[in-house]
Amino acid sequence: MLDPDQALAFIDRHGAVLVSARGPLPRLTEAIAGEPIRGSWWAHRAGKHIFAVLRALEDSPELLVCRLVADKLSMVHSRLWPALVRCTDRIGQDRLARIREQHTASGKHIAIATAFPEWVPRITLLAAKQLSETDAARELGTVLQAIEASRGSKSRKRT
Repeated sequence: MLDPDQALAFIDRHGAVLVSARGPLPRLTEAIAGEPIRGSWWAHRAGKHIFAVLRALEDSPELLVCRLVADKLSMVHSRLWPALVRCTDRIGQDRLARIREQHTASGKHIAIATAFPEWVPRITLLAAKQLSETDAARELGTVLQAIEASRGSKSRKRT
C-alpha cells in the first residue's frame, strides 16, 4: 500500500490520475491499495487507509483536484500545470476549476469550486506563456488525449 508521499510520487510519475473512477488514466485508489478494487473503495479492506491518504493529498500545494476527464474527480501534479494553462482552449476552463472538499458542522461534505484561472499561481501563468501549444500538448501527452476523448461525455454519477 502507498503512503501519502508514495501516492504523490505516483501522481507525479503519471502527471494526472483519476481518484477512483474507471477511465483512461490510472486510478489512485487502486495504486494506494496496491491492487484492483471491485465496487466501492470504501468497502475495500484498505478503505480507511485509502481515505487517510486521499485526505493527506487533497491539501497538497503540488496537486490540483478537478474534474479533468469525463467529469470525474482527478488529481494533476503541478509539473503539468503550465501545459494545462497553455492548452486551456483545448481543455475547457470548466474542467480546470479547483475542487476542495469542506466538512460542515453537520458532518456533510460539500465541494467548493475555485474557477480557473483564479487558483493558478503567477509563476505557472508565466511558465505557460513560455510554452508553445505544440510543446504543451506534447508534455500532456496521454493526459490531453484522455481529456479530448472525453469531451462531451457526461457521467451519470460523479465519483
